[in-house]
Amino acid sequence: MSVAALGPATLFGLCGAALAGIGLFVVITHSGLLRRIVGFNILGAGIFLVFGAVARRGAGAGFGGDPVPQALVITGIVVAFSATALAVALLQRLFDLTGRETLEAAQEHSPRSEA
Repeated sequence: MSVAALGPATLFGLCGAALAGIGLFVVITHSGLLRRIVGFNILGAGIFLVFGAVARRGAGAGFGGDPVPQALVITGIVVAFSATALAVALLQRLFDLTGRETLEAAQEHSPRSEA
């Protein structure tokens, strides 16, 4: 199957699925909170792209697309942007208080016994 044989909605759906997979991988595997925030944004962008592609494919012949899923995607983008701003502000506050960007416990070094 060549790329030329794929329709635009199918191509957008596959790209959205790839973005969602990459974002999920980043959220699961990385311990840094900033990387998790970026991974969560990539995951959300992939989901929005898949949802938009499904809305476009689900439209009847001759129609532009269903406006309800498009409105939900636009609303989701606004909510994701505000949630990202809140998460970055909280991460900045965490860094100011603790000097770390992770939630893992600080590793205390045991004093060396010098003999």
